[in-house]
Amino acid sequence: RPLETVYPFIFLDCMFFKVRVNGAVDTRAIYNILGVDIAGKKDVLGLYSSENQGAKFWLGVLTDLKKRGVEDIMIACIDGLKGFPEAVEAVFPKT
Repeated sequence: RPLETVYPFIFLDCMFFKVRVNGAVDTRAIYNILGVDIAGKKDVLGLYSSENQGAKFWLGVLTDLKKRGVEDIMIACIDGLKGFPEAVEAVFPKT
């Protein structure tokens, strides 16, 4: 779905869950993006699933947000994952 063009804040986090895949239980990384728009309304911008967490996957997630209409993010709240700040800066250089 299309998104707002500007988000003052976004929160990017990854959590791990046990899920059933082809009849077997596996641990999957679920990438969560929560945005706060200009009016202060919170909205889930996306949920993505992967086998593990990595800055390369985050780069794809951020690129998807850009394709869906996000032009600028003022503040991105992220964890200390190596390469994560660089991934944010590559897609949203003014953040």
